[in-house]
Amino acid sequence: MSCIFCNILKSNDKSKWIYETDKCCCFPDIDPKAPVHLLVIPKLHIESLSDVSSENADFISDIFSSIPKIVSKVGLKSYRLVSNNGEDAGQSVMHVHFHILGGRSLGWPPG
Repeated sequence: MSCIFCNILKSNDKSKWIYETDKCCCFPDIDPKAPVHLLVIPKLHIESLSDVSSENADFISDIFSSIPKIVSKVGLKSYRLVSNNGEDAGQSVMHVHFHILGGRSLGWPPG
C-alpha cells in the first residue's frame, strides 16, 4: 500500500513546506477548508493515533512542540487543531496527521 504522505517525505521536494524538524514537517493542505489550512505530519509512518506507542511518541511530541512555532510563523492567534482517527471519523490518509485551521471564525459543532 502506498502512503501519499510517505511519498511526499521521500520526494525531497520541500518547496511547499513551511516548517520542518528532524521528526515532523508542515505544508498546506491541497483541499483547504479555511483560509489557513496546514497539515503537520510525523516523518515516521504511524498509521493512526491508535498506533502511537512509547517507541514512536517522540514524533507526536515533536509535532505538539512545533505547533506554536508554526502558527506564529503564519500569523495565527486563534486556530483549530484536528486529527481524525479511523475511517468512520474521517481519516482518509492512513498516516497520522494534524490539520491546523484558521484565518476565519470557525463554527461549532464541526460536523
